[in-house]
Amino acid sequence: MLDFIYYPVAAILWFWHKVFGAIPFLGPANGIAWALSVVFLVFTLRLLLYKPFVKQVRTTRQMQELQPQIKALQKKYAGDRQRQALELQKLQKEHGFNPIMGCLPVLAQAPVFIGLYHVLRSFNRTGHGMGQLGLDPATNRTLNNYVFDVADVNSFLDARLFGAPISAAVTAPETELIGFVNENLGLGLPSTVGLALVAIPLMIIASLATHFNARASVARQSEAAAANPQAAIMNKLALWVFPLGVLVFGVFLPIAILLYWVANNIWTYGQQHLVFRKIDKEEEAKKQEVLERRTQNAPKPGAKPMKTKGGAVELTKGSSLDDSDIEDDETPSTPKPGQKPKQPVKQAQKRPNRGTSQQRRPSGARSGNRGRSNKRKRS
Repeated sequence: MLDFIYYPVAAILWFWHKVFGAIPFLGPANGIAWALSVVFLVFTLRLLLYKPFVKQVRTTRQMQELQPQIKALQKKYAGDRQRQALELQKLQKEHGFNPIMGCLPVLAQAPVFIGLYHVLRSFNRTGHGMGQLGLDPATNRTLNNYVFDVADVNSFLDARLFGAPISAAVTAPETELIGFVNENLGLGLPSTVGLALVAIPLMIIASLATHFNARASVARQSEAAAANPQAAIMNKLALWVFPLGVLVFGVFLPIAILLYWVANNIWTYGQQHLVFRKIDKEEEAKKQEVLERRTQNAPKPGAKPMKTKGGAVELTKGSSLDDSDIEDDETPSTPKPGQKPKQPVKQAQKRPNRGTSQQRRPSGARSGNRGRSNKRKRS
């Protein structure tokens, strides 16, 4: 039913098995060759999803930057869900925000995980239950597994990683484990203790890797995003519940799936630091560019201000900007320490010219003199 997932996953696994199986000191039936095939299957997938992962990081940061505006819209249209959704879509469209890009890498990994789980279990179909056919061991070794031929199937069943078949789980029943028996090569029934000795260290490593990856992601969240109740719940799940789930339910997973989980988390840890460092450098470069623009627009040293008709100040080359140059004529300058404040100079009012000082005497004095002179003439 999901052959469109199973065949591509099987093809990638087959390719890397041919690569590592061709190494002389490993060989096609070597458990390390098969383990490396699973690890590089993960690396191939994550390499294909590198660009979507970068977009996911950018989308997450953009969502954190838009949190204040989103909260404002939710508060403004709290009673109108339809209008709230429309306004949120409008805001996302204005900023080129695509929420789907934030989920794409996770959504793309889920089918691969399911496909790998199914392909690994299909090497041994002696058990019962989902995906199993209840075949006898001899018949199982004569059937193909998607792109793997009979020789590849037998190589996989005979491969051991530190004494354990890589597609067997710690809790696998004996009806499934019997499919890994090969008396011609001296391979007996795998023991539960042998499986646990290989699986438990991988479970611990996978759990720790999941926790530290989640911690690195949470540490880069903004305060506003971390304060969101939904984000706080998801952070707790990622930090504690998911790692604990890997540790507890790892006994039900095949060893190859645990290898997949470890390799996936190791890649994620390295990729996160690489991508975040790259984005941090880009943001720092943008800040420097803004500062350079401000510096270029600032007055140059030695520029003299020139007032225009509109009152604006222009600078000419070879002159400096001083506070006295841009003062208004009617505004008194600020006194320097120890200097008396200067009073604004008032423009002298024009007075009519009335002659000499004698002519500027009061009118009464002039009339008195005229009276005395007339008396002298009469006498």
